[in-house]
Amino acid sequence: MRPQSLGVAACALIAVGSFGAGATRYRGGLLRAAGLEHLSYGHGRALMDLLLTAGIFGLVLAWVLLWKTRPGLAQVRRSVCWWAGILAVSAPILSRDVYSYLMQGAMLRDGYDPYSEGAAVNPGPYLWEVSHDWRNTTTPYGPLHLGMGKAVTWLVGENVTLGLVVYRLFSLAGFALIMWALPRIAKQVGGDPALALWLGAANPVMLLHLIGGMHNEAVMVGLVSVGLLWCLRSRWCTPGIALIALAVSLKATAAVALPFVVWLMVKRRSATTLGAAGMLVACGAWALAVNVAVIQLVTWASGTTWGWLEEITGNSKVINPLAGPTLAAELITPVLQLFDDTFRYNTALTWTRTIFSALMLVGLAVVWWIFRPRRGEDYERRAVAGTTAAYAVAFATNAVTLPWYYASVISLAGTFKPPAWVVRVTVGASIVVALAFKGSGNHRLYDMWFLALAAIAAVVAVEWLFRDPPKTPSPARGGSLRAPFGRAARPQDAPAETHPA
Repeated sequence: MRPQSLGVAACALIAVGSFGAGATRYRGGLLRAAGLEHLSYGHGRALMDLLLTAGIFGLVLAWVLLWKTRPGLAQVRRSVCWWAGILAVSAPILSRDVYSYLMQGAMLRDGYDPYSEGAAVNPGPYLWEVSHDWRNTTTPYGPLHLGMGKAVTWLVGENVTLGLVVYRLFSLAGFALIMWALPRIAKQVGGDPALALWLGAANPVMLLHLIGGMHNEAVMVGLVSVGLLWCLRSRWCTPGIALIALAVSLKATAAVALPFVVWLMVKRRSATTLGAAGMLVACGAWALAVNVAVIQLVTWASGTTWGWLEEITGNSKVINPLAGPTLAAELITPVLQLFDDTFRYNTALTWTRTIFSALMLVGLAVVWWIFRPRRGEDYERRAVAGTTAAYAVAFATNAVTLPWYYASVISLAGTFKPPAWVVRVTVGASIVVALAFKGSGNHRLYDMWFLALAAIAAVVAVEWLFRDPPKTPSPARGGSLRAPFGRAARPQDAPAETHPA
């Protein structure tokens, strides 16, 4: 079976299984309306879970096989469109966050402040669907996030199903921006557009969590991608900065890209009377001013406040080893307990979160300085590479990290002609993370047997996918052609298999 067809079949399994084994409604939903509610519990749910899990495994396999065929950009784009289109009709999967999005919008609509009050203050159909862990938690997201939720709930009223449909449309719009921007960023900085789209959009983590899970990263990453593309293509970066600022008004982590845009502005205006340091200050001040102006405009339009700034670091409930502080605490606690059996994990976690917060600030500053412009070379590629590295530092050291957070890293990882090890690590980690989450949102990251088998599968897949191909004589020089990352070099529009004359 061709990789594209395998992916279509896998996404169809995910879509069908999602209605019984996904992040299903606690009350109501399509299965109940169709008289098939028995598929959401007992043996029926087990069957649906089997379909969904098989679909996820199939999608990962299709993604790997797709690159093994050495596809062109058009082939990757067709595959992504087919897979995303089928996932678009699934129920929410891998997370219940979209219900919280709707609830927070309904709170703002009804006159409550999601920055100071939890969802429990506003009983109704949306509250019934919010995970119990989040019913008394404030939101760390910006005014655009709340404005979108307010608009959706104003439009659909208390109809949860219609609210999910509208949020899926938001996710698809954001994902479309990512698909449109990534190949163009790669072309602008001398990368491989097909690799950029395969790694950054066809990636199962992106498809499952941004479209299936409907996380607001879809819109945020889409806006940042288009904003970066504008800054790379145009001498005047202000419109691109405004788009990134719009993304910041959705989720603060989008701001990680801005310091590298400032370097880009400095590079293009270095020959001025202000000097390099003066130009750096001027460009930084201008970028900050544009951000504040855009966010203030969104805040005014949505009817919210700047209270989200106080809530950014407030979420500490999520515990998983995707976050560096959590992983460190889990490694050092057993060691310290050998010397003091009263030592507690929470004590270690408090220490590591404090230490890693400092490491984040230092790491971001170091990355920004390492990826500064160099004399005599274009800065565009380094700007994209630096942005990718900065996002990786931010999420690896953050107190709480979930798989969809890494969408900012994954989306850019293939655009800038990265070293082979970057692609290998991204592919391997994507395979493990894509397989680690169940339809309901629970994960297997503490299942040692799963982690061992998933790691072995990832290593085998990466080695098979990127092993050196046989040397092919070059028609032009009689030498050998070898493309990056184990993909045979060929013209972009050439057939998958070519033979020397």
